[in-house]
Amino acid sequence: MFRPTRILQAALIALTTAGCAATPSSVAPTPAKPSGAAASSPAKPVSGTVAIKSLDEPPPIRAGQSIAGRTQFFTATGQLNADIAAYARDVSTTRQVPLELVTDLLQQAQYNATAVKLMRPTGGRIKRSWVTYRQRNVDPIRIRRGIAFWQSHRDDLDRISQAYGVAPSVIVAILGVETVYGQIMGDFKVLDALFSLGFAYPDNSRPERGQLFRDQLADLIQLHHEGELDARIVQGSFAGAMGMPQFMPGSLIRYAVDGNGDGRIDLRNNPVDAMASIANFLRAHGWEPGLPVFAPARLSTASKSMVDGGIYPKRNWTELSQAGARAHGQTRHPGPWQQSLLGVVNLVDEPRNTTEYRLGTPNFFAITHYNRSYFYASSVADLASELAQQMGYGDPN
Repeated sequence: MFRPTRILQAALIALTTAGCAATPSSVAPTPAKPSGAAASSPAKPVSGTVAIKSLDEPPPIRAGQSIAGRTQFFTATGQLNADIAAYARDVSTTRQVPLELVTDLLQQAQYNATAVKLMRPTGGRIKRSWVTYRQRNVDPIRIRRGIAFWQSHRDDLDRISQAYGVAPSVIVAILGVETVYGQIMGDFKVLDALFSLGFAYPDNSRPERGQLFRDQLADLIQLHHEGELDARIVQGSFAGAMGMPQFMPGSLIRYAVDGNGDGRIDLRNNPVDAMASIANFLRAHGWEPGLPVFAPARLSTASKSMVDGGIYPKRNWTELSQAGARAHGQTRHPGPWQQSLLGVVNLVDEPRNTTEYRLGTPNFFAITHYNRSYFYASSVADLASELAQQMGYGDPN
């Protein structure tokens, strides 16, 4: 899918071979290209040394606006409304896509009321429950299917894990939490979903959300222009996430990789591409080979108060230990995680009036870039732990 000219734009970071450590694709085929992915010159398979693909974010699309409740996007003659026509011109200029193509795709988009409804804020505040969230994601079905998936793809998974330094259990766990290993990938037309949420996001107090979806719509149009997918038919979630790993169009452009060296990237039908792309995403967002996801430490009352809710670790072990945190089995020689920045993770269960605290390493926070929720990242880590134990691999925690 991604051609050599694009790879040259990436920030390439050479990696040495790493073992197992102790996280919204090319989903539908364009008519002229096989296997749901665009053809390109053959790529080398992932080996013991890889280069991390991570492209710069393009400038945001300034034109266009989101108006809650809006259902009219075209004039009586079928032309784009003025703000959407301005958006089309901005996309054409910023992404170097012919204006005629941008306009044609936008004119084919249809308002999807279901996507907007699913994104609409709930009437009241829902109490957060870590226990309920974990039970829903670290469940017998995901564990059973995760083991079967791991066994079916063991060789490729080991190769990818060694090349990127990402624990195989974490890669499998993300696929389980996201789509139950490709069983639930969404049947919304991504063009319609992004168009609807970009121009009619159901909460006017969150203009940045409409902006996000307009930017993702521009990414989708760019991918269509470059032949990576067919924006007219590609399907995904109601929010526009696609494929087994549920990559948004922007993540597909910047982080998806060819895992099996066949010259194509297909995250809907090719598990090897999906696994390699997850590993590449995590490395590009700060995953450090050899570190656990959670540090083996006991937190004190004072150190528990250091929660900041962010997606970047900011505390060092010295200040945490001065606040009373203690490493399990601490020796004279500190572990590698004690040399990294860390972050206190609070897993709140309001119905039970409890909070579980953990100490996240850079690898925990790499997963939060996949999904900002501490519940999500912790569920991935716990599912990974269950899978690793049953498969006889090292526990990522």
